[in-house]
Amino acid sequence: MPQATNGIIHREIINGSTRNTVRALRRRDGLSALASVVCHWPEYLMEAAELGLYMFLTCAFTALLQHPASPVRHFIPNPIARRAVMGLAMGLTILAIVMSPWGKQSGGHFNPAITLTFYRLGKVEFWDFWFYVIAQFVGAIGGVCLARCVLHGALGDGAVRYAVTVPGIFGRDIAFAGELTISFILMLTILVVTNRARLERYTPFLAGGLTAIYIAFETPLSGMSTNPARTFSSALHAGYWQALWIYFIAPTMGMLMAGEVYLRARGGVAPYCAKLHHSNNKRCIFHHAESTVRNAGRRRENQ
Repeated sequence: MPQATNGIIHREIINGSTRNTVRALRRRDGLSALASVVCHWPEYLMEAAELGLYMFLTCAFTALLQHPASPVRHFIPNPIARRAVMGLAMGLTILAIVMSPWGKQSGGHFNPAITLTFYRLGKVEFWDFWFYVIAQFVGAIGGVCLARCVLHGALGDGAVRYAVTVPGIFGRDIAFAGELTISFILMLTILVVTNRARLERYTPFLAGGLTAIYIAFETPLSGMSTNPARTFSSALHAGYWQALWIYFIAPTMGMLMAGEVYLRARGGVAPYCAKLHHSNNKRCIFHHAESTVRNAGRRRENQ
């Protein structure tokens, strides 16, 4: 299938007068900003919609489980049990998004820290990185806006607070360490699993499973974010800006560290692709590793 890698533009969208336009926009080191929008706008919109859906469901499930007037809260009085239910719900949400047609095409990042790490590893074009991040923030804000409209005043209740992520009872240092650790583990898991032929199909399940575990057990430490756009969108609506820097720096550092560890462990060999689910027939706008390297890795794994 035609792909936009190393500055090569998808053939299926370059025809007629568009061909000359895009050729004029092409740069030697990749696509220009305008050419990236012309060629890859569907992926940008998919990323925005994915994180918008994620945030809408995050707010909805938080209200359902935490609002004092919710019958579910009274039915599940134990806070640990409620976090476990929340974790299961959001883990399944991540699984569904990554496995959806949109997740298969855009890569299913819906997290600026994941996109930045893949950019650092050479899998994402410069302008694709920036437009992905913008789309992710816009989508996250839009998701909370939609939840605010649908749920009326429920999100503003003190027990819900627009699903903000805040440091727990052990303070900011522990919250920072918690976000750094869980983000590192999540990104390293994604990199390792997506680049093993026997395991790559399980990446969405492991990403969703880790998220479920994090929400159930790590939430008391940092509120469990791993996603700067997720935290910013809630903070924007709640007007809560204290310790926001933790949720920008710690997840980003943790995932970039995971990328460095992965590169060193592989002798500098980059991952194959930036998708969380890349064994599908959807187009891919990312840079791919050489097939010879990919096949050699598979042969070593099967020996």
